[in-house]
Amino acid sequence: MSDKFVAAIDQGTTSSRCIIFNQDGAPVAVDQREHRQIFPKPGWVEHDATEIWSKVQAVVAGAIAKAGLRADQLSALGITNQRETTVLWDRKTGKPVHNAIVWQDTRTAALCTELGGADGQDRFRDRTGLPLASYFAGPKVAWLLDNQPGLRERAEAGEIAFGTIDSWLIWNLTGATDGGVHVTDVTNAGRTMLMNLETLQWDQSILDAMNVPAAVLPEIRSSSEVYGTAHGQVAGVPVASALGDQHAALFGQTCFGVGDAKNTYGTGSFLLLNTGQRPVPSENGLLTTMAYQLDGEPPTYCLEGSIAITGALVQWFRDQLGIIGEAAEIETLAAGVEDNGGAYIVPAFSGLFAPYWRSDARGVVAGLTRYVTKGHLARAVLEATSWQTREVVDAMYQDSGVHITSLKVDGGMTANNLLMQHQADVLGVPVIRPVVAETTCLGAAYAAGLATGVWSDLDELSSHWKQDAVWTPQMDEEKREKEFHNWRKAVERSFGWLEEGD
Repeated sequence: MSDKFVAAIDQGTTSSRCIIFNQDGAPVAVDQREHRQIFPKPGWVEHDATEIWSKVQAVVAGAIAKAGLRADQLSALGITNQRETTVLWDRKTGKPVHNAIVWQDTRTAALCTELGGADGQDRFRDRTGLPLASYFAGPKVAWLLDNQPGLRERAEAGEIAFGTIDSWLIWNLTGATDGGVHVTDVTNAGRTMLMNLETLQWDQSILDAMNVPAAVLPEIRSSSEVYGTAHGQVAGVPVASALGDQHAALFGQTCFGVGDAKNTYGTGSFLLLNTGQRPVPSENGLLTTMAYQLDGEPPTYCLEGSIAITGALVQWFRDQLGIIGEAAEIETLAAGVEDNGGAYIVPAFSGLFAPYWRSDARGVVAGLTRYVTKGHLARAVLEATSWQTREVVDAMYQDSGVHITSLKVDGGMTANNLLMQHQADVLGVPVIRPVVAETTCLGAAYAAGLATGVWSDLDELSSHWKQDAVWTPQMDEEKREKEFHNWRKAVERSFGWLEEGD
């Protein structure tokens, strides 16, 4: 076994996880724990940031123990995180002033409409690459400052710190109230709607428009550099990377070339296309965002298609409807029928993200007849992920002119062979899964290892990538386009469910 090890913390939407990798990029130990999902009102989603920090400490200790290592044998520690989720905390006590507001939360929809004014969703797009939507962190900060009594005054006085989850973890890892480092990286800062994509700095005009005081903001740094040294259970280990989860997956999939694309299938799904060292504006509902930035080097940009609900639809099928007992059972149930029986499920539970950005949409089941069984519905649940991905790939071509020739995939849903085959069928290109499917953690480890000399360069990282499985298209063009047409009809029927005042 290699004698250098890097730990990666993956603080996701539903769980905290730590994976330790050796110098060959192979995982040697993993520990994972779920954390609570808090739903105070319809459309509101929160996390307890204190609970998250506790779970992170537990999984780091668990992974080190399972690997049979001591903390001082770690060369570096990297972080990847659920993006846009917003934490405000007291700099003196270290305690959050409110539950974290999760990326899925829609409470800021009205605020975003108000901020857009006559310019609408595109008011800040030329500087941030993002549409005004409840998805992003900036409006969440503004909402908290406006709705927690006395908080704005404390924030303006410098008593309050804001961060996405990476900032919260780095601050705690590096000492918290005892000198904790308050930083974020370009990938996470780029998802606040407060960072200028060209300058990679906070944009004062947007801060003024949202009424967010600069005193709460972390310093923006690259994705791969030593931010500080850990305290506590991993004392002395360099904290050396931060990447939003989708950017980390792109990095872990070694999508370093222009035109390389990956899709991560988790709670939602996120398809990123590397566009090189220039931001490509989107006119088709995509996000122009950071891919990553290495220390001392120019940034790399990408186009992103963000799909709110994919794996979460399977959870809904399991937990709310009770049709299956375990998530993995959906493949067996869906395989029991030849097709979807004419049924389509559009999971607009909290609106639609790319390429529509319709916060007024809500979920629909379309095409129901008495012929439809739970097996057909199971297949429709899986196919919803494939069709949403197809819409994003089409939009990427329209924006960039790049036809993807294959799609690298990762995340838990890639274990579902029926889904992966359907994904290849509806895209018309091969779908490829790597040996290390948990590429989010791997990307964070790679970036931390680059910063600390575990790996020398991107070429060395690329040499570690290995194919595990490939699915090739088997659906004929006529059937593909007919079913896509039906999917689009179902999507249109989800529009306009929420009306002004709802």
